[in-house]
Amino acid sequence: MKDISLITLYYTDVAGNHFPVSYRVYDKEDGKTKSDYFLDMLAEVLAWGLKLAFVTGDSWYCSIENLETIKNHGLGLLFALESNRLVSIEKTQWSQVQKLEIPDEGLEVWLRDFGQVKLFRTWLRDEPRHYVVHLVDVTQLSSFSRKSFCEIHDQHWKIEQYHRVIKQVCNIEHFQVLGKAPVLNHIFMVVCGYVHLQKLCALDVISRCYKLQHDLFLEVIASFIHEFVVDKNHLNPEFSNAVNA
Repeated sequence: MKDISLITLYYTDVAGNHFPVSYRVYDKEDGKTKSDYFLDMLAEVLAWGLKLAFVTGDSWYCSIENLETIKNHGLGLLFALESNRLVSIEKTQWSQVQKLEIPDEGLEVWLRDFGQVKLFRTWLRDEPRHYVVHLVDVTQLSSFSRKSFCEIHDQHWKIEQYHRVIKQVCNIEHFQVLGKAPVLNHIFMVVCGYVHLQKLCALDVISRCYKLQHDLFLEVIASFIHEFVVDKNHLNPEFSNAVNA
């Protein structure tokens, strides 16, 4: 399989515990887009009975169809927005979000072809990022503060942490198998391993995934050195005493 793309639906509960709850591996032979996979997973977890308050996502998934689907499910949403998306303060003159003055507490606007939202701007490495928030009760948008936005945005950002951990700790990109089924099995086991690590964190068995990896690495290296140096004193450097000429 070439150009593998993992699409994950990630969930954070009220206690702050967070896990992947569904995923898809993009396969162009399915004839589906990434947004199609996203909507399939959302419908799936809602059918399970998973209780959601907000759905978040990056700008890739911020299509009008996706936003409308989430709104029709009676859920709030927070999505990243491309800087050239069109919004209007008075629902008359449309402007790109990057050209607006946006106060810290957000700006209520109309997102073109969707409806009323609140727009927020953040900065990452001196680059602006834009997000839209929609609430089930749009009359509460005016009281939706930056603090509330930051709380949900912090939860949204956990999926980025997930991506780093499955690459750097669970080694999702390092596999020595060929064929579709073995690769899919490897991805499944990586996700299972990640879930187990998160369970250990939730139970306070470990403090964080990276520390466990670090400690295991040190233990392996220490064990190797201890076994390797046995009967190898002849490898130690030997120096003669200095002699004045």
